[in-house]
Amino acid sequence: MAVVGDLRVLLRLRDFRRLLAVRLISQGADGVYQVALATYVVFSPEKQTSPAAIASAMAVLLLPYSLIGPFAGVLLDRWPRRQVFLYGNLLRTALASGTAVLMLSGVPDWLFYASALCVTAVNRFVLAGLSAALPRVVDDERLVLANSLSPTAGTLAATVGGGLAFVVRLVGPDSDAAVVLLGAALYLCAALASLRMARELLGPDPEVVQPRLVAALSGTARDLVAGVRHLSQRRPAARALLAMTFMRFCYGALTVMVLMLCRYAWSSSESDGLALLGLAVGASGAGFFAAAVLTPWAVSRLTAGGWIVTCAGAAAILVPALALPFAPTPLLIAAFLLGLTTQGAKIATDTVVQSAVDDNFRGRIFSVYDVLFNVAFVGAAGVAALMLPPDGRSVPLVVTVAVIYAAIAAAMARFGVQ
Repeated sequence: MAVVGDLRVLLRLRDFRRLLAVRLISQGADGVYQVALATYVVFSPEKQTSPAAIASAMAVLLLPYSLIGPFAGVLLDRWPRRQVFLYGNLLRTALASGTAVLMLSGVPDWLFYASALCVTAVNRFVLAGLSAALPRVVDDERLVLANSLSPTAGTLAATVGGGLAFVVRLVGPDSDAAVVLLGAALYLCAALASLRMARELLGPDPEVVQPRLVAALSGTARDLVAGVRHLSQRRPAARALLAMTFMRFCYGALTVMVLMLCRYAWSSSESDGLALLGLAVGASGAGFFAAAVLTPWAVSRLTAGGWIVTCAGAAAILVPALALPFAPTPLLIAAFLLGLTTQGAKIATDTVVQSAVDDNFRGRIFSVYDVLFNVAFVGAAGVAALMLPPDGRSVPLVVTVAVIYAAIAAAMARFGVQ
């Protein structure tokens, strides 16, 4: 197969392999850390979780650092991205270790959330930097393939990390702190892996780097305006970003629904609920892998915009068909298919943005991309909190999500991207 041959060529590129290793280890640690937080908030026996509680936790963890997203982009366009990976992961090692200590100390919830917020705030720099750096290690011809392999492999690594966290959590009751410490150890490994790349390899170009923090921040407002103007002049990228934001909203709403179903409707114990949630995460991860294999072929035949239309349209049909029974097996199938369509659309969107945006603006644009993701996910959790009953079964929510998917498909078919 041509795709297999292209993958072999891509993996022969030394710098691509090294950047991929940083992504895999870093996002594997993210998966461990995020599952530890989710099980601590949702599945702790002493906590009576509600959709509103989940939405509040997501808002505390995601919305505040959405405010720093644009600043992260400005700095990524000035700081050597290799150094961002090194020091960012070292900082997350220390902060995650602090979160584990807080879990064991019985501190007020706000202090725990503040610690978790700091870890995820640093995450903005690392993930945006990984996407912005990718075109520096592959040629334009293989950029679609690299976008299929790299972010999807990172998502799969996060899924594997999450699965490992589930296993540790199920084997050792009340072991959330131990799981967080495992995440901290993986963050340290990611920092060490980044040292295998040259300091200047990943950009930005030396003439735009401003090493002094004050000098970098002083031009933030002007640079952000320039970044937004740059994006507005590249309408294919702007349209793809908007479509992906709404698809993220749909995915977030369904995520909260599945959390509540696993917690209350499908299980009678904490361990059973965790096991079902683990299966759902695994099914979604398998969908991500399928998207990585299928998307290069689909984009070559349908274009990136056509593939986004196909993914959104398929989700519009599949969501009500599989979710409305509110039974575990159909929803596990839906998790796989939504993993495929969501990740397939994201790969296409990443490629459109990277191809349309100049290198010196990529850090800013991908940080805005990340902020849109977070706001959409939190907004979805808020809507789900209003619509979901305590057991998670909500026909109006499923129908609303299906309508949004259909609207995305129609809008992209009408305006689209090349």
